[in-house]
Amino acid sequence: MRPLIPTLMVLAAGAAPLPACASLATQGTAVSEPQQAPASAAASELTLERIMADPAWIARSPSGAMWADDSLSFYYRRERADDFGLTDLFQVDLISGETRRLPDEELGLVPGRGGVFDRERARKLFERHGDLILLDRSTGQERVLTRTSVDERPIGFLDDGTLALEGVDAIVFERGGDLLARDLTDGFEWELVDVSYADDPEAEGDEKAEDRDYLALQQERLLASVRDERARNERRRERAEELRDADPTRPPGPIYVGKGWRELSRSLSPDGRWLALEVTKSKSSGGKRDSMPEFVTDSSWVENRTVRAHVGYSERDDTRLMLVDAAGRSFYEFDFGDLPMITDDPLAFLDEEPPGEASEEESDDEGDATEGDNSRHEPAAAPAAKPRPVTAGSLNWSPDSRRAVTTLRSHDNKDLWLVALETPPPGEESTPTLRLIHHQHDEAWVNGGFRDSDWLDDGRLWFLSEASGYSHLYLWDPTTGEGAAMTSGAFEVSRVSPSWTTPHLYYRANVDDPGIYDVWRLDTETGAAEQITDLDGRTGFVLSPDGQWLLLDNDRALRPTELYLQEARPGAQAKRMTFTVEPQWAALPWVAPQFVAVPSNHGRPIHSRLYLPPAEVAAAAGQRPAVLFVHGAGYLQNAHHGWSSYFREFMFHSLLAWRGYVVLDMDYRASAGYGRDWRTAIYRQMGTPELEDLVDGVEWLVANHGVDPERVGLYGGSYGGFMTLMALFKAPEVFAAGAALRPVTDWAHYNHGYTANILNTPERDPEAFERSSPIEFAEGLADPLLICHGMVDDNVLAKDSIRLAQKLIDLGKDGWELALYPVEAHGFEEPASWRDEYSRILQLFEEHLRGGASEQQR
Repeated sequence: MRPLIPTLMVLAAGAAPLPACASLATQGTAVSEPQQAPASAAASELTLERIMADPAWIARSPSGAMWADDSLSFYYRRERADDFGLTDLFQVDLISGETRRLPDEELGLVPGRGGVFDRERARKLFERHGDLILLDRSTGQERVLTRTSVDERPIGFLDDGTLALEGVDAIVFERGGDLLARDLTDGFEWELVDVSYADDPEAEGDEKAEDRDYLALQQERLLASVRDERARNERRRERAEELRDADPTRPPGPIYVGKGWRELSRSLSPDGRWLALEVTKSKSSGGKRDSMPEFVTDSSWVENRTVRAHVGYSERDDTRLMLVDAAGRSFYEFDFGDLPMITDDPLAFLDEEPPGEASEEESDDEGDATEGDNSRHEPAAAPAAKPRPVTAGSLNWSPDSRRAVTTLRSHDNKDLWLVALETPPPGEESTPTLRLIHHQHDEAWVNGGFRDSDWLDDGRLWFLSEASGYSHLYLWDPTTGEGAAMTSGAFEVSRVSPSWTTPHLYYRANVDDPGIYDVWRLDTETGAAEQITDLDGRTGFVLSPDGQWLLLDNDRALRPTELYLQEARPGAQAKRMTFTVEPQWAALPWVAPQFVAVPSNHGRPIHSRLYLPPAEVAAAAGQRPAVLFVHGAGYLQNAHHGWSSYFREFMFHSLLAWRGYVVLDMDYRASAGYGRDWRTAIYRQMGTPELEDLVDGVEWLVANHGVDPERVGLYGGSYGGFMTLMALFKAPEVFAAGAALRPVTDWAHYNHGYTANILNTPERDPEAFERSSPIEFAEGLADPLLICHGMVDDNVLAKDSIRLAQKLIDLGKDGWELALYPVEAHGFEEPASWRDEYSRILQLFEEHLRGGASEQQR
């Protein structure tokens, strides 16, 4: 083995990318897919320079698709050719079929994405450039309500008959932190509620003796002038309040909720009476943060940037919830103490001492008691357990203003409560209550990605939950308190969207195959589920406002995203609306992945992409080299049937296959798309189940695809870089070489939000971090290793690789190389950096896996 030395690679300013090819067709013109050229003529054109060029040479795919409010046209964006990533907005007319690029003077007239509707959904209030616009959906007429330098945010339409303004047609919006209503008839504007985070000066004992120090109390006791001045000020304040209360032209004063609170979010009920608040008394600064030097700067001076905190050092806000009654001028703070399991400590097992390891002091005490020592007092009762700190999700009001729904997630990530803040029934003066709708507990961690919910027009609530082991759709009836799963099976439901014209919930699911995503719908009256699309690959959707059409975004393994149009019913045909793949790219002999299920030692198949050398590439039986690609993020799916976010890697795998490599891309345990058990298999042992799956993959390749077990390498970035290190350090007998790109080398140095889910915190669970961090196993390195890292990576800091480099130096290890990229962050941007990185990876594999390849073959 040729020893490699630690190397710092300083890149040039950037190589010029290949010019983007002409578009396949003018916008809106449908043509057939381009055909690939004969492989023998085109295989030599698969070069790293081309693969790592600006991705515009592949396709300038449509993005940001949205409907016009009249459902008669839709919009999407597309990147310009050779114009620094700038985009244009296109409109497609459903009646004429015409596609046109909107000129600059029309861009300001495009309806805003989102907005709020009145109860009949006849009008829409939205903001454009910070100003409020009212749209009449029946006529398409817009009414500009504000044009100010201060941003306004639409809240909703004020229901009729509230807050002593019966019959008023009004909107509600936020400006400068104030909640305001405006009469749409005469333009009269008033403040709905003013919340003050201070103590009520009228409250009894506002300044109790214990709130004032000795000197202040002494001053008042000794000096009559001080007492008189205090009395005068108090009477003036009282008189000012009396005048305010007596004057109908003045707004009511603030509602005081107490000092020390900090507001995190707010949500006003549709009737304008109730304001739900998410507040905290935490003074979070984000925790102790790390810093990162930037060596290549505009000033030429080295600059330091403050970056994220490490796991366990990130301070989080302990959320509380309040309801402010604007009509009754009062507020209520909710107590979480009755929520199930909220006072439990799921990590208490970490504090338990193993049997037989009681401390010497405890052993002595036990001996004294046995000998009849009665001098000790009875132990004091343990203090009542406090509720664990939680973080709230967004607050969402029911149409009748009776309930605001939100989620509460424990800071230890083990529990998620879906709750409703319930207001008293009309005419009653009872206290608001906290009502539990659904509770998820997971000994590993609750998946925060599946907690969407929203109200139906009939007053029921739909929500997602992974309680069954897979994300499924539930309906809850507040009148009966009953909730039920409406979907079930070994698949995941996501992206739920209601139809406002039919009793349906549309959603995305991978029912028939974990890697194929289609659009389905649920009839909320009958409970029947129906498949709507059948396009292969991955299909997402935007439902038209009138509920009649689906605007689909579909991608496939060999084709980036294109838009389709389909009626929103089962059996309808989807019509392709965009053709944006560049013909030069499509004509090249890309190797299509085979979708395979690799058998495993744990019994469940490992869904994977397999790239085999084309038939023209000869190889002796049992002598093929192989490369395992390990995708990043951990919780990510890459063995789906769609266009991969790792498109450069896909092209690189085609290049490898044409050179005789077998490439396997596995959705190892921890990956997304396969349910709760697959996701949480890595709890407290990152790098162990995944490595077992990778080893199963190698054994399958050797047994089924003529792979030489002595010539297997692997590579990956981020989580994939972490796994590359774990594989080389813990299974050197299986892997002959590896490239770890932007790798996590020590989980104690990664961020809190991601890491604490899986490993808890280093202070509480050091064993989990030590068994999961590659730097702890660096002694096992015995094969060639390439490490690449961007020096301005503020996700996985470059110091992760630098610390590992020092560890390898301390251990006296040879055969490794470190390449640093001064201007690159976690995701590389410069084509020159991509080409340099992958030329090093290719050189590593050619030298240590393929071995002896001629320059012509290379």
